[in-house]
Amino acid sequence: MMPAADNRSRTAGGDAGDLGLLFHRLNNQLGIILANAELLEAKSSDEMGRARAAQVVASVLDAMTTAREIRLRTR
Repeated sequence: MMPAADNRSRTAGGDAGDLGLLFHRLNNQLGIILANAELLEAKSSDEMGRARAAQVVASVLDAMTTAREIRLRTR
């Protein structure tokens, strides 16, 4: 569950600054997921684990690209 302070940016009528902040936070969260998936991929001792981690890496990179495209189209 998100802290109450995060609810401010989800309220209706937010301006472009709020949206920019949300995209920044999303990108930061995806970056953390990416770093951990890359670490798991590098440290995995079996092929199945490396393949799963690689899929997470690829999916996070795709999500980051999608978020960037949405941000650019909402400007």
